[in-house]
Order: sequence, then C-alpha cells, then structure tokens
Amino acid sequence: MQHHPVLSRVRSTCAHLPNVVFALAASLPLALLVLLVLGLIWGAGKAQAEEPPAACSGVSLVDKLAAVAPDKLAQARAAAAGVRNGRGLLWKVEKAGIEPSWLFGTMHVTDPRVTEMPGVARTAFENAGTVVIETIDILDPATAQAALMADPDLTMFTGDTTLTSFLDEGEAALVEAELARRGIPLALVSKMKPWMIAGLVALPACELARKAAGIDFLDVKLANTAKANGKQVLGLETIGEQIAAMADLPMDFHIRGLVETVRLADLMPDIMATMTGLYLDGEIAQIMPVILAAGPEETGDDASGYADFEKRIVTMRNHVMAERATPILDQGDAFIAIGALHLPGDEGVVALLQDAGYSVGLVQ
Repeated sequence: MQHHPVLSRVRSTCAHLPNVVFALAASLPLALLVLLVLGLIWGAGKAQAEEPPAACSGVSLVDKLAAVAPDKLAQARAAAAGVRNGRGLLWKVEKAGIEPSWLFGTMHVTDPRVTEMPGVARTAFENAGTVVIETIDILDPATAQAALMADPDLTMFTGDTTLTSFLDEGEAALVEAELARRGIPLALVSKMKPWMIAGLVALPACELARKAAGIDFLDVKLANTAKANGKQVLGLETIGEQIAAMADLPMDFHIRGLVETVRLADLMPDIMATMTGLYLDGEIAQIMPVILAAGPEETGDDASGYADFEKRIVTMRNHVMAERATPILDQGDAFIAIGALHLPGDEGVVALLQDAGYSVGLVQ
C-alpha cells in the first residue's frame, strides 16, 4: 500500500480518535454556545472580525482513502450501508388525520454550503407554520448565560481545582502551547471544564473566523429566519440539559478528549472537510466509519469511553428529542431541525418516530 503522510499522521497521533470526532460532530453547538457566552470566540477573534472570513483548507479523507486505501473506504461504506436510516437529510413525517411535518438533519457549522439548504428542504421550511430546533436558548445569550450561572459546576472548576490539576507536565505544556498559538493564555481558561476548551480547539480557523464575523450556523439561521417571518419557534431541550449531558461523563474521559483534540489540532480541517462533504452528500452513517478508516486499527481502552459518550450525548438525547417532538408532530405543519447524527440508527430519531407509529419517509 502506498504511504500517505496525512493518513500516517492520523494513525500515529489519534489513539482516541472516536472521542474527538464524535464529540466534534455531536456536541459542537454546546461548545460554540458556551464559548460565545463567555466571550472567548469574540475575544480571540476580535482582530479577525474586520477581515474576510478565512477559507477552509481541509481535504476530505474520502479522497485520500480512495487514492491510497480503497479497501478501507469500501469497508467503511459497507458498514454504513447496514445502518438503519443511514442516509438522507430530509424526512417527511405523516400520520392519518394530521398535516404532514418535516424532519431535517443539520450540521452545526457556518459553512455557506451547509447554511444554504437544498431546495426541497428550503421549501418545506418556508411553508411550515412551526420551526423547531434542538434548543432555543442559543438564540438569547442572556438566557444561555443565566443557565450557566445557575449551576456553575457544570462548566467551571470550583475551589482550588484547575484544568492542570488533571494534566501531567507534558500534557499541560501541550495544551498551553496550542492555546497560545490561538492567542489564548492558559490562565484565562484554567477554570473551564476540559470539554469547553476542546470545543474551541476542535474548530478550524475558518469556522472561528466566520463566527467572529457574526455568521450564524444553520440551526440559528433557521430559527432567526422563522422568527422574522412570524413563525412559532420551539426547542426540544434546554441548554442546561445539553450541558448536563456533557458534564455527566467522567472527568478522565474529558481530559483524554482534550489532550487528543490538541494533538489532532492540525488535522481538524481535514476531519471537518470529511464531515462536511459526507453531510452534503447525505451520507450521514458514513461519517464515523470513513474517518475511523483513516485512523488506528484498534481503539484500545478508548472503546468503553466512546460507547459511554455515544449513549449519553447521542442515544439518550435521541429518545428525549423524539418524545418531545411527538406533541408538536401531532399538531402538524412543523419543520424540525436537529443535528444530522441524531437521525440514523435503530435508536435514531427517525427510527424512534417510525416505531412510535409515524410514517417517516426519506425525501432527500
């Protein structure tokens, strides 16, 4: 097999790749919200805000795998093909006697290719009477900040504990150097929980620049547009519930995730490009298998931590969102937009609604 430097770097540096990638994909809006509320992105991006948003430089790992490891790419695609409801972004939700509604998978980024929805989805959104996103708390920084302040232990260390209390000397130096490269002193964020810092590091420069320029990611854009057009806007969760889901995971898991995210910082543009490309193609179930195909053969002791993450951050929330979506769907004429990774699988939101008696059919 031909040697490829980027794939070799992924394999050699990411013992905990599943944690990093899934955390980036599934919890990105949580990290973005908290960082925005605390002013980190605004502060770090202040000098960039007057400049045009940076272009994204990542290259999809799909292309790299196709060139140097087509067998691994084929295996990843085969694995994804076995996932229930594994492809597609727009689903029509129907039940006898009720006006149809729509379920749409979003990606929580500011990429203009993502924020400009496909025509069919855009039409469904424009015609819906009610628009629903994961949490409407993201529309009001004051509300979000109040939720954070109501239980500061969820996001901040208290007492004498700091981030470095959990890092060895080498890890602390690694994290400090990466933050310094982004113009953020470690002391400024030393009381923040590690998943918040990982959320900042995981974002490629192009995303940070667009956020600093005031560009909204898709979910916020949809909600604000709906409000401006007089539509009812609802949320399925509170920001407090979302943050609590992250805080429920063991500190060791979060520390490992932060350290590995820092080690992978230079590869995040490629990982983001991979996720974005597959999202735009509607190949949601391929996202994890394809990226993992470029990673290590074994995940070692990381497997249990990853399983816990998927259960708490994705699967359990899928059930909450499906349950809370039910009374909204029973009113009909709704457009529900949630992170696309919540759609596929036997316990994905699509399957949960199908199992609850709705006819949920793929549109696009």
